[in-house]
Amino acid sequence: MTIDDFLACSTPSAWVDAALVNQEVLLLDHANCEKKAAGTAFQLMFRYIDKPSLQNKMSRLAREELRHFEQVLGFIRKRGLVLRNIGSSRYAAGLRELVRNQEPHRLSDTLVVGAFIEARSCERFAALAPWLDAELSKFYTGLLKSEARHFADYLALAYEFADESDVDAAIVRIRARERELIESADDSFYFHSGVPTAGSAKPNE
Repeated sequence: MTIDDFLACSTPSAWVDAALVNQEVLLLDHANCEKKAAGTAFQLMFRYIDKPSLQNKMSRLAREELRHFEQVLGFIRKRGLVLRNIGSSRYAAGLRELVRNQEPHRLSDTLVVGAFIEARSCERFAALAPWLDAELSKFYTGLLKSEARHFADYLALAYEFADESDVDAAIVRIRARERELIESADDSFYFHSGVPTAGSAKPNE
């Protein structure tokens, strides 16, 4: 399944416009997202120690996400930006509300959520790259291959550890929430925020 087939909608152009005028927040939140992605991979590794395929894929994913964090940190320093806490968007928490509590559904739903987060990240990198300066455009274009692989890894693991019909149903259920979060109005700008409102403010401003 391709990322375009997996996602129910494309990033609204209004979000791209907001990203271009909020590049400081874009970079700061991108760095946060890379750390959170690595953290999620570590959590899965500690929680499901009896699953070798998950251990291998999440170990590789965590290393790559931390490397991406270091690269984004380099851009932040080079551009004279100050690291600060900007909070979190509603996106990941909104998706994780749909994760069921009982195993094996907890694992498969968590993996499907991970697939959506990676797929949306990849889609947004592609949407942004043509409009950014040459340095950032090259960097974001370079991330597409790894983000697409992370999406595929999460999805493959979900199908490995749960019934195909159950994973298919989870994708449909979570896809609807993901689309809602991406297409609905959002008061703050983040890497995974929805459509900026007319009075949207930068986080913590």
